[in-house]
Amino acid sequence: MKAASIKEIKDELEFCSTSEIRALCLHLARFKKENKELLTYLLFKSSNEAGFIDSIKEEMAESFGSINTSSPYYIKKSARKILKDVKKYIRYSKKKETEIELLLHYCALLREVTPDLDRHVALRNLFRRQIDYVRKTMKSVHEDLQYDFNKELSKLV
Repeated sequence: MKAASIKEIKDELEFCSTSEIRALCLHLARFKKENKELLTYLLFKSSNEAGFIDSIKEEMAESFGSINTSSPYYIKKSARKILKDVKKYIRYSKKKETEIELLLHYCALLREVTPDLDRHVALRNLFRRQIDYVRKTMKSVHEDLQYDFNKELSKLV
């Protein structure tokens, strides 16, 4: 089956009633965990972005706290999994400020992992890629926020 384009879906939704749209959303939420998480963000968390950011930061801290540090392989694998989850939450928000703040917090937590970053090339490269991405993204936010984020970035680097 070929999927319809966004425009076709948008046009079709114009003809649906409120109850039909509600039923479609609930049906969509049953299929994938990501769909349910996105609906949860849109319905409950999007109005309080600061609370959303704090909850993600707490989740990141817990995840970094439970990393198996016995081998660099496990550290790298866990760090990438955490980053994948962070990027998923960033996609939900679509706000550059949220993206920068979460990635800076991720880098700060990655910096604190017990085996030093300087000893492991893969972790160091992961850290540098995120720092470079933050620098690139910072150019699209307001100058005042750029200044604040640059101060925080300079502490990390």
